[in-house]
Amino acid sequence: MASEMFEPTVPFGEPELMRASAYQRYLDELGAGTASEPVSSRISSLSPSLRADLQRFEQRGGSSEVLEVVAACVRHAKRVTIHLQCGEKVLPLTVFAQERLVHCPMPMDDLVQNHLWQLRVMHVEPALLRPPGDAQRDLIGDDAMHYPLAPLLWELAMRGQRRDLLPEIEPPAVYRVAPGLEIESLPASGALSAAIRRMQAEAVSLRELSEWPGIDRERAERLLNGLYLQSGLIVSRSHPDAVRDRWL
Repeated sequence: MASEMFEPTVPFGEPELMRASAYQRYLDELGAGTASEPVSSRISSLSPSLRADLQRFEQRGGSSEVLEVVAACVRHAKRVTIHLQCGEKVLPLTVFAQERLVHCPMPMDDLVQNHLWQLRVMHVEPALLRPPGDAQRDLIGDDAMHYPLAPLLWELAMRGQRRDLLPEIEPPAVYRVAPGLEIESLPASGALSAAIRRMQAEAVSLRELSEWPGIDRERAERLLNGLYLQSGLIVSRSHPDAVRDRWL
């Protein structure tokens, strides 16, 4: 099967999404005879730190979760295309971490409202597309397919598949909302909004947060993931409460 059929994105118009079964056959062909890099011969062109993160996910056994992979791309500030299985189709989501944008050939409202729970990472590779304003204009995607990154990160954290804390912020630790976070920009209300405002004034452990009104363990972990991905979470491991939890 010709590799030209599987460009990560199409830099103009509205691309037709590929069938997941056909793309999986393509990935299988790429992986033949490369035990150390079974998914892509191009993964070596990712930065060493990002490559190590992605391989760490795979070594745990099981597939990488969307939130983990997107968080890694953001943490390492890399332009990456993540090929996601979305039902019977493949959705190429290009993350421009430094520009805080994503390119997505599916309307973002449709993705967020109808498909977050079923997304599965199939493949990760360096982005071929360029962000708006880049000198290589022929590689810039359609304006209508660019969306702000922050709202997608929040929705993935609050309503995506992952229910547990990201490994970078796992206990023992205490958590506080960063002073510079624009709380009004977050789509949070009720108990979540109250918890965020309370965390502006006091540091809290995961156990304590889980016991606040309207917050259970899963909701607390999702909230912490969401705040972390908005660059709005201060994580302290030297705080006395964190040290006490470590000993306990």
